[in-house]
Amino acid sequence: MVAPELSDYYETAKLEMEEAIEFLKREFSHVRAGKASPELLAGVRIDYYGSLSPINQVANVTAPEPRMIVVQPWDKSMIGPIERAIQSAGLGLNPSNDGTLIRVPLPLLTEDRRKELVKVTKDIAEHARVSIRNARREANDHIKKAVKNDGVSEDLGYDAEQEVQKLTDNFIKEVETLFEKKEKDILTV
Repeated sequence: MVAPELSDYYETAKLEMEEAIEFLKREFSHVRAGKASPELLAGVRIDYYGSLSPINQVANVTAPEPRMIVVQPWDKSMIGPIERAIQSAGLGLNPSNDGTLIRVPLPLLTEDRRKELVKVTKDIAEHARVSIRNARREANDHIKKAVKNDGVSEDLGYDAEQEVQKLTDNFIKEVETLFEKKEKDILTV
């Protein structure tokens, strides 16, 4: 348990670490693992009457089959812009439309592409780890300043640093678990 006078630093670090995990989950949802998922298109933005809007605000996005995403625009005049946005999103997808909806087939991933995607997910996971470590460093810096300047005892400061380290270890372990799961999804044929 962290001393009350140091708990703000602990809670701030915890919030920042939780944000790093949310970032990781969000970024992993954009990495294609060979299975269709509406989240794959979540980062696609469409010019909708002068403003860039997420695809799910201009169309219904579903994955009715394991290797197919279907996009059904609410406004039929948006089929062309949505199709172009998906093509230019850098996801390696080739959508086709039939005048009422857009089908986005997911091609089979080659072994090289799978290895490349694992590298991408590894980089994302490392970014999350760095964010977690930065939150730990900031919390420890604040704790050390409190011990030095605010009259907090060294024992309380040491205990608080230990609690922050336990928190850091738990969040790093969660990053590892999420990465291993995503890596398995990518490498599983």
